Amino acid sequence: MIQIRGVILDVDGTLVDSNDAHAHSWVEAMAEYGYIVAFEKVRPLIGMGGDKVLPVTIHLQKDSETGSQISKRRAEIFKERYLPHVQAFPGTKELLQEMRRRGLKLMIASSAQPDELKSLLQLVGAEDLVEEKTTSKDVKRSKPDPDVMRVTLKRSGLVAYEVLMIGDTAYDIEAARKVHVRTIAFRSGGWKDADLAGALAIYDGPAELLAHYDQSPLAGK
Repeated sequence: MIQIRGVILDVDGTLVDSNDAHAHSWVEAMAEYGYIVAFEKVRPLIGMGGDKVLPVTIHLQKDSETGSQISKRRAEIFKERYLPHVQAFPGTKELLQEMRRRGLKLMIASSAQPDELKSLLQLVGAEDLVEEKTTSKDVKRSKPDPDVMRVTLKRSGLVAYEVLMIGDTAYDIEAARKVHVRTIAFRSGGWKDADLAGALAIYDGPAELLAHYDQSPLAGK
């Protein structure tokens, strides 16, 4: 039995119900700069950062002048229009508390901006439960590139087989796999089981994983 000592957590779509809000924020920000992109095109890209979303949707680089302006505006729209309505998924804080109670080190690996991440963790009530936080500011490339996972794993002081990732997208699974970390996936982000097939186990969300904790990969099962 492999002893799990740490868990790397995604946030958006995993701990908080924010994926639709991020997609709407991108759509509205791009529209303000004359780029009309359907919500249905942006929504499957959530889980990646602006370095991926902008080139795929409107063929702009994030660090270009217009790309930077759109990225900044997206963050403003999310914070002003959507963040006040974002909620944590049922059982999120309780799951984090249980993992800490069992001695696991909790770490965040997110494509979010640092200020967004802080607000989302405050919403969950999880700021004091998480020991390491890696955001888009710490890496050049977002998921599914492994940068954010690699930095988080290095900061953890643990080795890959001692760690599990919990995420909600195929991007989480791919990024984790590239650094040899196994994944538990949640359906809460809106992805189908077939898309999450690379995960060790798939649950509806935090509450279901908590209810089946002792039978889950977290318990070494």
